[in-house]
Amino acid sequence: MISLTAVGMLNAMGNTLDEIAASLVAGKAPGMVPDKDNWLQQGECWIGRVTAELPAVPEHLPQHNSRNNRLLLAALAQIQPQVDEACARYGRDRVAVVLGTSTSGLDEADRQVSGSHATYHYGQQELGDPSRFLSEYLQLFGPALTISTACSSSARAVITGQRLIESGMVDAAIVGGADTLSRMPINGFNSLESLSDRRCQPFSAERNGITIGEAAALIVLSREKGPVQLLGVGESSDAWHMSAPHPEGLGAIRAIEMAMQQAGLTAADIGYINMHGTATRLNDEIEAKVIHQLFGESVPGSSTKHLTGHTLGAAGACEAALCYLMLTRGLPLPAQDFSDSTQDPQLAPCGLLTKPRVDYKPVMLSNSFAFGGNNAALILGATCD
Repeated sequence: MISLTAVGMLNAMGNTLDEIAASLVAGKAPGMVPDKDNWLQQGECWIGRVTAELPAVPEHLPQHNSRNNRLLLAALAQIQPQVDEACARYGRDRVAVVLGTSTSGLDEADRQVSGSHATYHYGQQELGDPSRFLSEYLQLFGPALTISTACSSSARAVITGQRLIESGMVDAAIVGGADTLSRMPINGFNSLESLSDRRCQPFSAERNGITIGEAAALIVLSREKGPVQLLGVGESSDAWHMSAPHPEGLGAIRAIEMAMQQAGLTAADIGYINMHGTATRLNDEIEAKVIHQLFGESVPGSSTKHLTGHTLGAAGACEAALCYLMLTRGLPLPAQDFSDSTQDPQLAPCGLLTKPRVDYKPVMLSNSFAFGGNNAALILGATCD
C-alpha cells in the first residue's frame, strides 16, 4: 500500500497547514479577493492569491527563477525533514519528482514580452521546468517529470508517483503541483465566457464561471506507513470536446469506477466526495449527474474551489492535500457556501453538504476533470492503527 507520509501546501486559504485548516473550518479565504492588478484586460473578476512572502530561488539556479518555482519552495519547506529522511533512507537515485502545472513560468514570459521582467530565461516557461527545478534543487537523480493535462495535471502526478513506486523504479516520490496567476489563462477563460465576475459559486443557481487561484502542494508518497493511504486511483480520457465535458460524464464515471475497483470499495464505503465543482454551468451539472448515478445522494460532498479558486494544474494535489488535512486532523467536512446564492434545484441530487459535518467515514474520493475529457480520481483513507 502506498502512503502519504507528508504534505506541504499554500493557497488562498493560507500559507501553512495550520492556517489552511483554520480557514477550512471557518469557511474563509483571505486570499480570495477582487482583482486589483489588472490580470483581466477587460471587465471584472476575482482571484485566489497566495499572500506569503516566498523564498528566493538560489542564485546558482537563475534559469529556474519563476514564481511557480518559488511557490514550490515554500511548500517544500513544510516537508523538508521528511524529504531529507526519504533521500537518506532510499538514496537520491530512488526518489522521483512528479509534478503538474499548466502555467510554469508563463507569467515571466508574458512580462518579458512587455519589457517588465529583466531576468527571463526561456527554460522558465517550459512545462518540464518545475520538476527539473525541484530535482536539481534537491540534488536528486531519480525520474523527474511534469504532467500537463490542464485541471487534472497534479492528480495525474499523484497517480504516476504511485505507479513508479509500485513498478519498483523508485522507493519514494515527491508529487504535487503548482500554478501561478497569469494573464493568459485568466483572459483565456474569459474568452470562453467561463470566468466569474465575482467569487465562484459552485452548484448554485447563479453560478457563472470559475475564479482562478494560485497554489502549490507537495506530497511525499512511499511504502512506509503514513497517516493516510492512497487506496485507489483512476483516470480516463474521453476526448469528447476540447473544453466541454462529455454530456453523460462517461469519462468521469470510468475514472471513478477504476479508482473504486482498485481500492476494493463500494459506494457505501466512501465518507466524503471532494467534487471538482468549478462553478461553470456544464461542469457542475454533469458532475452532479455522475455522482447521482454512482452514489445517489447518500455520500456527502462539496467543492472547495470557492475557498481556493480553481488552481488549475495544482488543483488535484491541493484538493487531495485538503482531504489529507481532514483525515489527519478530524476537521468537519466543508459545506458548500450558499450564503450569497441559492442552491441550484435543477441539479441531480448528489449529497451536497449545506452545513459542515463532523461524523463521517474516514475514506474520501477527490475528483479532477479537465479540458479534453481528461479525468482523474483519487481515493484516500486514514490509516488504521
